[in-house]
Amino acid sequence: MIKITIFEKNDLIVGFQVKGHSGYAVEGQDIVCAGVSVASQMTLVGLQEVLGKNVETNTNDGFLVVRLNVEDVKDKSVQVLFESLIKTLEDITKNYSKYVKMEVKKDVY
Repeated sequence: MIKITIFEKNDLIVGFQVKGHSGYAVEGQDIVCAGVSVASQMTLVGLQEVLGKNVETNTNDGFLVVRLNVEDVKDKSVQVLFESLIKTLEDITKNYSKYVKMEVKKDVY
């Protein structure tokens, strides 16, 4: 199962964590894992390469953490990217709830 955690501080999204494998299908054919991965990676690329933000990341097989500092998260464009990620992941979670869970942790930092 993929477990997604959205981190919030003062009602702003400051980062997210994606952990695990869905188990929906074999590696290379797992559309659930692919969908979550694409949404997460696109958000990371948007933050770093499009918006030029300094992003703290930690990656490993089946694991991704993305965090921004408090000043960067005040940028409206950052929040739009994060909200887009959440909406996409909510759709995936709704359609594949046996394979993906998502939670929000408030006041993380």
